[in-house]
Amino acid sequence: MIPVRTTVPLRFPPIATYLLIAVNVVVFLLQISLPEHEQEMIVYLYGLVPARFFHPAWAARVGLPPGNYLPFVTNIFMHGGWLHLILNMWTLWLFGGAVEDRLGSLRYLLFYLLCGIAASAAHAFVNADSSVPALGASGAIAGVLGAYMRFFPLSNVLILVPIVFIPLFFTLPAIVYIALWFFINLLQGTLASNADGVAWWAHIGGFAAGMVLASIMMPPRRSYRSYYRDEGVLGFRVLGER
Repeated sequence: MIPVRTTVPLRFPPIATYLLIAVNVVVFLLQISLPEHEQEMIVYLYGLVPARFFHPAWAARVGLPPGNYLPFVTNIFMHGGWLHLILNMWTLWLFGGAVEDRLGSLRYLLFYLLCGIAASAAHAFVNADSSVPALGASGAIAGVLGAYMRFFPLSNVLILVPIVFIPLFFTLPAIVYIALWFFINLLQGTLASNADGVAWWAHIGGFAAGMVLASIMMPPRRSYRSYYRDEGVLGFRVLGER
């Protein structure tokens, strides 16, 4: 299932979302412009290698300073390939604007970084022995999905399912689409090993952080426009009634 569009209108251009997409693209272009051996070095230095923090003797032996916690942030701006980048940025573009519109740009940027750090921490704790670098914005974007589900569960998501060469389009309520996405991640995180190359628990941790932080960081109602029917107050009452 490929999400194509959402139905929540925006008050303002999502400047912070555009900025995050631009930073991710620029970092990736810089990353792939390096010689191959330097790319590998950068990935290990700034990607999230859990064993670096839980096995300091190993980290010192392979040349990774164990006291440097910067990778908990830097890894969320790095990607492993074009497809990885495009899928993440597409999801951020689709869902990020509405969340930014509700939180405000500065709150949204802080929210995004906190979700990314929470996602990194969840991945590191669950995979403490892993020496495989984890990188990508998907943990932070999972937080955006959590906030979107919190704020706009009654909105719809237009879904594309390609069947051979025939595109099938249908809509799902956001709460159904995102809940299904989370269930798949939870199932994979519980059953799959880290060897499949997907940081499932980063998605789970980021999503949980997004759900919690969305309520905490929500600005006062007076600073927001009138609620549309698919929003409700904090997403759980229609028409904005108290």
